[in-house]
Amino acid sequence: MSRALGLALGWALDQAFGDPRRWHPVAGFGSAAAALEQRTYAVRRVNGAAHVAALVTSTAALGVVAERATRHSRLAHTLATAAATWAVLGGRSLTREALTIDGQLRRGELEAARVQVRNLVGRETSTLDADEVARACIESLAENTSDAVVAPLLWGGLLGMPGLVAYRAVNTLDAMVGHRNDRYREFGWAAAKLDDVVNWVPARVTVALALASSGSRERATQAWDAVRRDAPAHPSPNGGVVEAAFAGVLGVRLGGSNTYDGRTEDRGVLGTGPSAGAPDIDAATRLARLLSAGSLAVAVAVAVGVAVAISGPARGRPRRRR
Repeated sequence: MSRALGLALGWALDQAFGDPRRWHPVAGFGSAAAALEQRTYAVRRVNGAAHVAALVTSTAALGVVAERATRHSRLAHTLATAAATWAVLGGRSLTREALTIDGQLRRGELEAARVQVRNLVGRETSTLDADEVARACIESLAENTSDAVVAPLLWGGLLGMPGLVAYRAVNTLDAMVGHRNDRYREFGWAAAKLDDVVNWVPARVTVALALASSGSRERATQAWDAVRRDAPAHPSPNGGVVEAAFAGVLGVRLGGSNTYDGRTEDRGVLGTGPSAGAPDIDAATRLARLLSAGSLAVAVAVAVGVAVAISGPARGRPRRRR
């Protein structure tokens, strides 16, 4: 049960303190990945696949070492799992950014909000109006709640520290190289596809949690209709369903056209309500927090189930006579 306790403690640390200001392990991983890219880069998918394989397997191996080194002490295992969980989660930092943008828009500080939202999105923000900044913020809240909270917790519940750190490695590599520009269209293909795979189930769990947190059958139905009807038009198989669920629960319309590196991308229209605006950021933040707590409950249940499954056969095995 130390895995479940460690996940809960790590989640609580993230909620209390957010990401470490200095010496963040994910930042260190990013630096190592960038250095390795200098040696592995080529405009070929096979090079990108090798790059991802080397980084993810080595990171997972560190998780395995940590699991084995602490397996004989429940306290050590709990604390190590908590540290790993805190390092890979981004829930508090995500909502903190959203609330900062909310405050800037409420005060009419549009230029500051345009700059702040760059911490959350990769689209061009310099010409966005207040409602478009709010839409960008809410869409990032939705997708990153799934990617930076729900997914790592679920992988941690299932696989412990190796699952936590390997998932975060995959997700970070997708953010670094999984782009559709000239440099990374081929090299980043493997990172993007692997990220899609490891986030497929967590994204659907996020949708289920959003429906359960909607507060009414009408909003839940509205969200489910948006997921079924609108998500297929989104270029991401996971981001689309999560953003559509948020749109339905919040009763707003998300999606539309975004500009990335001079290239305009149509992401479809998600939801049937009025266009999202600054007043909707607060409600989106509350929803993200509910999903964070709900995903912790699911992850703890998964961790307990894994522990019971592992210990059950051992307890049921007859003892040998000496």
